[in-house]
Amino acid sequence: MEHPDQPALEMTHLLPTHRSLRLAVVTETYPPEVNGVAVTVARLIEGLLLRGHEIDLVRPRQALRGPQGTAVEGLQELLMRGMPIPRYPQLRMGLPAKAALVSQWQRRRPDLVHVATEGPLGWSAVQAARKLRLPVSADFRTNFHAYSRHYGLGWLNKTILTYLRKFHNRADLTLVPTETLRKELAAMGFERLSVVGRGVDTQRFDPALRSPLVRARWGVAVDDPVVLYVGRLAAEKNLDLLIRAYQAMKQRRKSLRLVVIGEGPMADDLANQCPDALLLGVQGGLELAQSYASADIFLFPSRTETYGNVTAEALASGLAVVAFDYAAARELIINGHNGWTSGLQDEEGFVRRACEVLEAWHPGHPMRMNARRTMLSRDWSGIVEQMEERWRTLTAATQQLRTHDGKLGVMKTS
Repeated sequence: MEHPDQPALEMTHLLPTHRSLRLAVVTETYPPEVNGVAVTVARLIEGLLLRGHEIDLVRPRQALRGPQGTAVEGLQELLMRGMPIPRYPQLRMGLPAKAALVSQWQRRRPDLVHVATEGPLGWSAVQAARKLRLPVSADFRTNFHAYSRHYGLGWLNKTILTYLRKFHNRADLTLVPTETLRKELAAMGFERLSVVGRGVDTQRFDPALRSPLVRARWGVAVDDPVVLYVGRLAAEKNLDLLIRAYQAMKQRRKSLRLVVIGEGPMADDLANQCPDALLLGVQGGLELAQSYASADIFLFPSRTETYGNVTAEALASGLAVVAFDYAAARELIINGHNGWTSGLQDEEGFVRRACEVLEAWHPGHPMRMNARRTMLSRDWSGIVEQMEERWRTLTAATQQLRTHDGKLGVMKTS
């Protein structure tokens, strides 16, 4: 029988230890799958391993042929059953697995369970952690309640929001990437929220990787501006606005080229509506980094992000970014310095900003290095250290509570 939640414990004056932690990290997506969550979780795990922690990674078996799993010191993987995600058959969603997780964590008990995604596997992990009286943290990663509007499921908004609130309020700690999002979620009844930003690999994403060969393959001359979009080609990304902005910019600069990196159900629609765009599909590694650095202006019309890793990657690569004033853009962009933002509902303003950036653009524009400098202080190592600090405090609070009355309740972090 699962224990009832106990009164919250204020986590103050707790001195975290510095021993290595055994952390169970549960995620429904992981490389080589290509999306922001997979990349972020992989960077987190890489940083934790470098700091000497042991990681038990729980994820669905991917829709890939051949052997799976990795041989990395300090990392063990538990591959679970999954099913294809509608409209994204290359991705898989984990199936409920509470009994398997309870059994696994009884044999190899972690100090803490961290749940990165809010799907069925993530929910099972929260339940299993509660049953075993393990401290549990969670990431608020994706605005599923916002996405539902783009797939004819707006009537499910309340149900999805209720599920997300229940999911996260069963955790001892929910990590969010911005203060703005923390306030929004707190107003909707989410509890025990803590802000930890997102990092960017500034060694990988670098203006120095700008490549004349890449630009030649794109069919653009040295002085021709290139507009770049990186992300899923899906309704929730507001791609109609991307096309409108590009077409308005094209009227002002005929040599402008649109390069699109990503895949998704709207790829054919995008190609039909914008036949002169160059759709490159999915890229990764050096190829992606060179594409970022070889472009000039980054358009990001999405209004459904919790953060938007691509905004940070574009800035680190020296691109002038045009986005809406929220999520990563609100945190990172200084208008006229490294890019431009418009009000969240101001699509005409977005188009206008895009045209203004283009009119001011030239190959040596200072906005390029300003964008780069913005990101140099946001390396992943500092983000991982912040996560570790939160978890050490949480595990210390758990131990104190057990010592006090032998029971584990949901704990406050602020």
